[in-house]
Amino acid sequence: MHHSFKTALWGATAIGLVAGTAPALAEWTPNRPVEFVVASGAGGGTDQFARIIQSIVQKHELMPVSVVVTNKGGGAGTEAFVDGKLAGNDPHKLVFGTNNEWLLPMVTKAAYAPGDLRPVAAMAMDEFLLWTHKDAPYKDTAEFIAAAKTGGMRVGGSQSKDTDQILSKHIEFATGASFVYIPFKSGGEAATQLAGGHIAANFNNPQENMGQWRGGLVRPLCVFSPERMRQTEKVAGDMALSDIPTCVEAGLPVEEYRMPRTVWANGDVADEAVAYYADVLAEVRKTPEWKEWLARTSQTDRFVTGENFTQMVAQESAAAHQLFERTGWLVSN
Repeated sequence: MHHSFKTALWGATAIGLVAGTAPALAEWTPNRPVEFVVASGAGGGTDQFARIIQSIVQKHELMPVSVVVTNKGGGAGTEAFVDGKLAGNDPHKLVFGTNNEWLLPMVTKAAYAPGDLRPVAAMAMDEFLLWTHKDAPYKDTAEFIAAAKTGGMRVGGSQSKDTDQILSKHIEFATGASFVYIPFKSGGEAATQLAGGHIAANFNNPQENMGQWRGGLVRPLCVFSPERMRQTEKVAGDMALSDIPTCVEAGLPVEEYRMPRTVWANGDVADEAVAYYADVLAEVRKTPEWKEWLARTSQTDRFVTGENFTQMVAQESAAAHQLFERTGWLVSN
């Protein structure tokens, strides 16, 4: 069995939606400034996600009102989702996050429940890669797994019981590896620690390790995706992202692990407002600025809204609950 939070919805349903056209804009429109509340601090991936959308909306006049961005990264991002919960049926506030909206309440005491918010859209996917140091004795994924099975291998990532450590557990359960996981403040810090040889591996997104890869300090071993990445521009030597094998191809049976970039409204917001924002975000995706941002940050373009998104969240929540039961991380809120 492949261990994965990702479901076929990303692969099948989402691709169908990508090819579709945005429906006609709903009748509801915002009548005062819209606030984008970001479930992270300034400068992180979620912050960049919200701010590129803000700039596109304003440049292309996709809304009749201005947009302000507020960072509420406290409590690993729970502060932003609580803010969304407290908005009641006010449709002028959207929360920007990842899969943390449904994961956080499972592993931490959170003052909101996933059902307090309703999904508006998932806009893109961050890919996860297995990275190691340039001087590591293992030259490919099979050698890495063999080394990890001996136990005690130090790996690092952003935060505890969050996306990176969850992936480390998937790898352990799939291969029999045994890691010592070291949490850092961010993926950027984990990249620095790997480049300095202080940890043996990390599970960063391409963008977080790109500088160290270009500089010849780290090596990507595989990507946790059912297909190889499409970017063919050479990054390090004669190697491009498209040259990195999938992890299954490389002998690591975790077929798919990706992090969606997500947008949420309060659970009481009217359907018309949610449809309006989904339509606006569909227009955002057509712009050259959005396509450039996806390419620059090495993210995969996917768009999921409505019932498909709700279904995806339900399936991924069930898979996460199962993993957290196995790891003993579940908390009761």
